[in-house]
Amino acid sequence: MGKTTTAINLATALAAVGEKVLLIDLDPQGNASTGLGVGRTDRTPGSYEFLVGLAPLDQAIRETMIPGLAVIPANAHLAGAEIELIDLERREHRLADALDAEGNNARERWDTILVDCPPSLGLVTLNALVAVDAVLVPLQAEFLALEGIGALRNTVERVRKALNPKLHIAGVIMTMVDRRMTLSQQVEADVRGHFGELVFGTTIPRNVRIAEAPSHGLPVIIYDNACAGAQAYILLASEFIRRRRSAAEATPVQLTGAS
Repeated sequence: MGKTTTAINLATALAAVGEKVLLIDLDPQGNASTGLGVGRTDRTPGSYEFLVGLAPLDQAIRETMIPGLAVIPANAHLAGAEIELIDLERREHRLADALDAEGNNARERWDTILVDCPPSLGLVTLNALVAVDAVLVPLQAEFLALEGIGALRNTVERVRKALNPKLHIAGVIMTMVDRRMTLSQQVEADVRGHFGELVFGTTIPRNVRIAEAPSHGLPVIIYDNACAGAQAYILLASEFIRRRRSAAEATPVQLTGAS
């Protein structure tokens, strides 16, 4: 319960307060698509076709049950995209070019574009990092989750220098937090001590309703709005908006994506 759950519920909460949001599912598992109720028979054309130039934006998007929230779903073809992208022109820029293509104007049509990336770094994930301005890092409150964050920071810095000068880490979101457990408290304290204000004040608790919601094709905010997990994501969206506003006032950069 990390990146995909956060992408789904942050997108839903932002749409609920009136933003126009696009969620791009770039994970071949398609869990974000499932969590937003897009059936497997309704995922073509999707993010694979959009990425490799087989379908324009308007054919790839699906409107969801949440007003203001659209999704580009992932289908099984996306699993082969890593190999196909190798031989394509501007292979690292395919997503950025598609979003900015004449007639698509995605950055003008939506207030926020979130990208749910694959769990590994490859050409598909690299396309996401080149296309967005900022990275959100959902981090489970478990010891092993700490090991990969240093490598992620190095990757973001390399991509920023070589391919996307706007790219930065916008924040770290602590998920699956259980303050009854000493380990969870220690991990959170270590993360806050190391990353300081980069860590969101809002944390996402370990909550059974969050785990149940995807099996119903619903974000937890719709599945059970009153549960602790749903309320946490609503608070996270508020903090996300405040941080983005502060960043925009300091530096005129639009936050258009997360992983």
